[in-house]
Amino acid sequence: MSLLGIDVGTTGCKAAVYRTDGERLALAYREYPTLHPQPGWAELDSADVWAKVREAIAEAAARAGDDRITALCVSSMGEAMTPVDATRRILGNCILCSDVRGAEYADALLERMGPERFYAINPNILNAAYSMPKLAWLRDHEPDLYGRADRFLLWSDLVGYLLGGEAITSFSHANRTLLFDIRAEQWSDALLDACGIAREKLPDVAPSGTVVGQVSTAMARELGLPDGVGIVMGGHDQCCNALGAGVIAPGSAVCGIGTFECYAPTFRMPDDPLAMFERGLNIEHHVVPDLYVTFAYNQSGSLVRWFRDTFAADASPEGFASIYDRLSAEMPAEPTRLLVLPYFEPTGPPDYISDGAGVILGLTPTTTRGDILKAIMECATLYFVELMEALRDLGLGVDAFTATGGGARSDAWLQIKADVFGLPFIRPAETEGSTLGAAMLAGIATGVFADAGQAVEACVRRARTFYPDPARHQRYREKAEAYAALYWATRGLLADARR
Repeated sequence: MSLLGIDVGTTGCKAAVYRTDGERLALAYREYPTLHPQPGWAELDSADVWAKVREAIAEAAARAGDDRITALCVSSMGEAMTPVDATRRILGNCILCSDVRGAEYADALLERMGPERFYAINPNILNAAYSMPKLAWLRDHEPDLYGRADRFLLWSDLVGYLLGGEAITSFSHANRTLLFDIRAEQWSDALLDACGIAREKLPDVAPSGTVVGQVSTAMARELGLPDGVGIVMGGHDQCCNALGAGVIAPGSAVCGIGTFECYAPTFRMPDDPLAMFERGLNIEHHVVPDLYVTFAYNQSGSLVRWFRDTFAADASPEGFASIYDRLSAEMPAEPTRLLVLPYFEPTGPPDYISDGAGVILGLTPTTTRGDILKAIMECATLYFVELMEALRDLGLGVDAFTATGGGARSDAWLQIKADVFGLPFIRPAETEGSTLGAAMLAGIATGVFADAGQAVEACVRRARTFYPDPARHQRYREKAEAYAALYWATRGLLADARR
């Protein structure tokens, strides 16, 4: 018996098959391009993504051998919605959160309701990145498409629907639309009315881990799946990632290190949610019952890739496992004297800096390539110090982090993070947390595991824990103050540099 976890991201999708003890049997990956039909627009060709998802599922199922897949579940990015008709046909592309369209609708909702009243219903920091502004833009600028669409589905619901399940979304994904009432756990009539979005255009809602159907006979034949594979409602990728990392208790947090770095601390609903709003933090359902998460994210792996392409384009591994291992070996053991502002692109919460620019301060004739790389890793982490301090002030402090994603394979980076925060960083044996978390949800829903705790006990194992060095932590505390001072001293110049 095995379980299939699927993860649909912004740049690619993965399908992984796991045994019920968490051992991965197969992993398949496909990439797809971001489309920019006009300046500032960002879309995915939803039909192409669906084709790539099917390819990944078929490859993973074939490579898993005779271990029968009994259920599947989908983790995915948030916000992006695809129009479909009643015959399960994709009608158009999905608009990504980075697309500039719809800002006027977010502004209008903010003016109509006020930020605190809105946050009390849907605790997000209102801006154009979410689904509602894109739906309103389509309604007014592409009325034919909006009218023909039976539903607009997020990617976890869309994949399940096209495989043969019902059109249902999770609480965590519904939250990303700006139209969900987090306490009532239903679509909000007040928000739908304020935005002019028709309720019938949206999927039903249900908790993550709800069985929403079975893979159709036709899809099972195409993908090489056995008959009767259950389809289980998944959730937002970072919430599934948290489950796959074993982050299912207050005081713990997952750190997903990929193109972007995303921290998702776990907690119970705060007594005063508006205190989160005052710190620029959202609240969203975890995929585990009665738990919630908040998100903070910024550029991370993309900055290391920029460094590689700029400073080491012609370098080879030369005896190392990868070029990244070679470059990491050049980094000094102690904290650097350099300061980097990692604002190469607009940042995420808690700061939402849209008019910044990247800075490297402190270069001298003796500065090495390794110094610059380590400073990038240090300061990409320092960006999140403010978040951790805010959570501690709110009584939601974190005791330890579990790292996932490609960056979690870097010993040097995890040690930097442990030293910056003064807290342990855990590397699990399986760093593909989103696919594992989705597979675990499939197992919980179909009776393989009694609950999330039993699923974590069966499937999640620690590979290594990185503990902070007290002396380096003190130096990073001082560096965090200098980092903040640098931003406030240069913010006007950075805005000019961006123009």
